[in-house]
Amino acid sequence: MELKDKVVVITGGASGIGFAMAERFASEGSRVVIADVKGVEEACASLAAKGAQVDGRPCDVRNEADVSDLMRFAVERFGGVDVAIANAGILRDGLLLRVDKATMKVIDRMSMKQWQDVIDVNLTGVFLTGREAAAAMIEGKRKGVIIVLSSISRAGNFGQTNYSASKAGVVAMTVAWSKELARYGIRTAAIAPGFIETPMVLKDMKPEALEKVKQQIPVGRLGRPEEIADAAVFIAKNDLVTGVVIEVSGGMRL
Repeated sequence: MELKDKVVVITGGASGIGFAMAERFASEGSRVVIADVKGVEEACASLAAKGAQVDGRPCDVRNEADVSDLMRFAVERFGGVDVAIANAGILRDGLLLRVDKATMKVIDRMSMKQWQDVIDVNLTGVFLTGREAAAAMIEGKRKGVIIVLSSISRAGNFGQTNYSASKAGVVAMTVAWSKELARYGIRTAAIAPGFIETPMVLKDMKPEALEKVKQQIPVGRLGRPEEIADAAVFIAKNDLVTGVVIEVSGGMRL
């Protein structure tokens, strides 16, 4: 796919990996629609100041009407949807159970809220984004690309029952969609980042934990948001890429 003048919709696009993707696609001459729960105006203004064709709107990906309205907005504002990136995601880490080892009594459980909050954003939000983007592409008679954000945690990571389940689920959807949507000229692929220097990671992890993580990464450092953005551009440009997961992790395995 030639990216110049293509319309790219990015959820969670106002900061971190999402904003890096917005910058990268804008540099390719794409018209970018940023969606997020906050920071949309500031993100759009930042890109517009650099000459980008950009617009955006608040969107809670858990809300079916919000996601439907987002795709309708992209069509009305820029004429269609060519690339949709389901990037919005959250962390609510915790152990499945906490046990008093002296008494072997369960003293805490991962709450239903911890579970459901992550599933609602990371799995249902991706489902809604992919579904509505595909509908906009088909009805607009445009061949397109849907990119979802998974994680190396999809293999199952300590303290991340909810997150790991959500990130494994989006990979399964990606493969299913690649089979269902190919007849309409729509490709789908997932990106599985490792540990990336984003506000979410840097805020939620203690410095000593981050240092321990770095020691497990063969390249010896955390990834940068722009490196994930490069992977998204590669997927969009390469018409043979569909139904796969591309790991961008510095070689880290869980």
